[in-house]
Order: sequence, then C-alpha cells, then structure tokens
Amino acid sequence: MRSTLATTYRETLDLMIQARNYLTYVHGRERRQAGDDARLTMSVEALRVTSRLTQVMAWLMARRAVQSGEMTPAQARDEFGLSAQGVCLDTAHHDDAALPQGLRELMGRSHHLYVRISRLDGMH
Repeated sequence: MRSTLATTYRETLDLMIQARNYLTYVHGRERRQAGDDARLTMSVEALRVTSRLTQVMAWLMARRAVQSGEMTPAQARDEFGLSAQGVCLDTAHHDDAALPQGLRELMGRSHHLYVRISRLDGMH
C-alpha cells in the first residue's frame, strides 16, 4: 500500500497543480467568452474539481499519518473520510460541449481519481 499511496499522492499533487494553473491562467478568460448559462456551469464544475481534489488530498495525508503512527486508522476514518460524495460524484455536465475542453478534462480526471479513492476508503 505504501508505494500505491506515494504514487497516488504524487498523481493528486500533480493534478492539483494542473487545476490551479488552469483556473488561474485559463479559466477566467474562457468564462468571459462564454454565455451566462455556461459561465455558471463552469464555475460550479471548477468548484467541484477543487472539492474532489482537496477531499482526496486530505484522505491521502491522513493515510500517510496512519502509516507513520501519528494517527490511528479510526481517527483517519472518522476525521478524514471522504465527504460531500453527492457533490463529488456528480457527472451531470461531463459531456457538456458548452464547457471548454480543458475544464472537461480536469472534471473527468478528478472524478476518476475521487472514485478510485472512494473505493479505497470503503476498504478501510
């Protein structure tokens, strides 16, 4: 589990950096060019991506704390189990062609990662 955890941690960190760069440098420009409905959906989906990634990173950090003896498995589960699953598992707009491709890619990748971690969470 230790190497899987390290690999997934690195993957999550890389995706967080990509999302930050997209949201900082591209998202605003694309939002300004979109219609009202698309702007709202873009904002909601950007927040959903952020929520997924922060939930996953908190879960991974708690697992690392368990491995290093800083936290018990019960504490990790109780304090850092995945939450907001209704929000994070929603894929209603994944195929919305009105959304920019870069955002849709982040939506898909963050969803896939969240689902993987959700499965692992169910095993703990």
